[in-house]
Amino acid sequence: MKQVDLAQRLGLTRAAVSAWITGRAEPREETKRAIAAVFDIEPASVYNRTTDIASALPRQWHHRLAHLDGGREYGNAAAFAFDADLSVLAREATQNSLDERLDHTLPVRVRYVLHELSGEHLDAFLTALRWEELRPHYEAAAAGGQKVSRSLQAALEDLEQRKSLLLLRVDDYNAAGLTGPEYQDGRYAAVVRRQLDSHKQAGGRAGGSYGLGKATLWATSRLGLVLVNSTLAEPHEGRSERRVVGRLDLPWHELDGEAYAGPAWFGEPDSEPDHKGVSRSWWADEEETRSLHLDRRSDAAGTSFLIVGAHDASGDAETLQEMHDKLVRSLAEGFWASMIGGKSAGALMEASVITLRNSHVLISEERVDPHAHHSALGRAFQAYLDGETVPELTAADQVAMVEVPLVVSPLKGRGRVRDKGREHRAVLLLTAAGDRDERHSRVVCMRGNRMTITEQRPRELPLGTAPFQAVLLAGFATGREGEDVELAEAFLRASEPPEHDRWDRTEELTTLYERGALTRLKEFRAEIDKAVRGLVARREVARSGGPAALRELLKLDAAGGSGGGRRAQGFPVVRSVQARVREGGAWHVTVGLKLPDAEDPWVLTPVAKFDVRSGGRPVVGWAELAASDDCRVENGSLVVAPGVRTAVFTGVTDPATHPVQGGFARLVVDVQKARGGSA
Repeated sequence: MKQVDLAQRLGLTRAAVSAWITGRAEPREETKRAIAAVFDIEPASVYNRTTDIASALPRQWHHRLAHLDGGREYGNAAAFAFDADLSVLAREATQNSLDERLDHTLPVRVRYVLHELSGEHLDAFLTALRWEELRPHYEAAAAGGQKVSRSLQAALEDLEQRKSLLLLRVDDYNAAGLTGPEYQDGRYAAVVRRQLDSHKQAGGRAGGSYGLGKATLWATSRLGLVLVNSTLAEPHEGRSERRVVGRLDLPWHELDGEAYAGPAWFGEPDSEPDHKGVSRSWWADEEETRSLHLDRRSDAAGTSFLIVGAHDASGDAETLQEMHDKLVRSLAEGFWASMIGGKSAGALMEASVITLRNSHVLISEERVDPHAHHSALGRAFQAYLDGETVPELTAADQVAMVEVPLVVSPLKGRGRVRDKGREHRAVLLLTAAGDRDERHSRVVCMRGNRMTITEQRPRELPLGTAPFQAVLLAGFATGREGEDVELAEAFLRASEPPEHDRWDRTEELTTLYERGALTRLKEFRAEIDKAVRGLVARREVARSGGPAALRELLKLDAAGGSGGGRRAQGFPVVRSVQARVREGGAWHVTVGLKLPDAEDPWVLTPVAKFDVRSGGRPVVGWAELAASDDCRVENGSLVVAPGVRTAVFTGVTDPATHPVQGGFARLVVDVQKARGGSA
């Protein structure tokens, strides 16, 4: 009986029958009974085949033939959308895993495995990969003059000379896996068969939206080669474990008189007439996955991507230790908030990195600890999840919270006339920076699954602002539900470029939303700055003579007489100010002055004071006062020579004269004209 005849008798497709025969699928129980009836045999003859049967079809590389219209691609354009940098890979690949989290009561587990092969270990891997079948195509592709060809040539030479190969496997668990059919719509086809197909099903919470992130996997391979092993959350062809396939991205090339488009797939030959000879995924046994270094630690759903010939194109991570450390840092930088859980919500993910050499542990597995890498930011977000924020900071370990309005522009054709849009209340968290924080006084912004999108420096902070860390939660990152949350999430996602690293003008934003969408983003930025200033300053001090408090702190005694024919002088102004609190509590300030042209020297006395809510400001003493540029210090005063237009001085306060700890006060520096005659 032919396959098509059996399919008709059973009321099924020929593809289903083909999958049973090749061992790719197992019939359902009722189908087994129907098969037994068709062949007039005992049902037990069918039921006894209860274990998976490994496919007996050979593994092969199928190279796509060149386009008949003569078109050529000298590389995968999507791969050039990102740098081949380990930090970019960690961001994009981990974001994809986070978006595919399966059981939302548990975190998705992400594991990065660096593995250097040499000697017999390398030979065994290349044999399993059918390297000798691939080599001629690599050599032909490397013979071209394009950028990708030159990179391939260098990779082949390194492999030949060093006799070693670096693999990087990205595993995720508690993720959906590459579900769906071989060629039609589904997660599998979106990743393995297509470009720019996002196919995200994260309920609007996805970090990615362009379908470009997966290209970083191939971009990180010097050989353009990635192998895949997926455990499916939803069975395909009756199976779920060890769905294996490989994809290679080469440029257009010619070999033995035949022209090839570039892409190739590693799998078993498809027997269907419509895809005759095409390599499709196969259900591998455990030995096959081990030989290809695709073995997974558990049967939990998820996918393993093996990058063959991994490298860091930035050049700042060349050794295994450097690459290991960079992966850890990158995961902590982009996903620290996703790895924190609290009373109101659990952690969304866990991440670790391990490094092997010829299957032996070289660098022990390191679990990424968000609090170790971002202690102050972690404290802020932890307090939010635990409901332990305060409206105003009165102690260094507290976390202040305030809401920030974001007006979401209406979609084109859906808004009323003069309707600015729907207001969403984002959340700003602020706390004191840690003593070892090299980067501080910033706002880390995120949405969706708590992946860091961007960070910004608040503008017009008052002089004396103690170092702080702040987190801005928008959309689903707030942990809230509602229409305004969904609208804000979609609006901000539309404002992100493929890198998802800022909120700004994009084609999607201007195409989908009414005019004024970019203005709403600018207003949001201004509201964030305003909220930060309201938290870091106990009160705003309004003064005349300038628009910003930072530039209004210079006070001068204007007395000096107007006689003698002396021309009227302007007043010196503060050009720049840098301030920080030292570990011992002392304030360290660097002040740049801009001075009017003068016939006589300026003699100025810097005075440090602590700002208070009411009454006079207590004066604090200087432990150090030093001239930096174009001035000198004499008897506690600054002397600036005639004609000098700019000067810089530094000062360090004496903690013994502080009425309160330096970190709990706002410092004001008055620069006054010294008493007495000219210098």
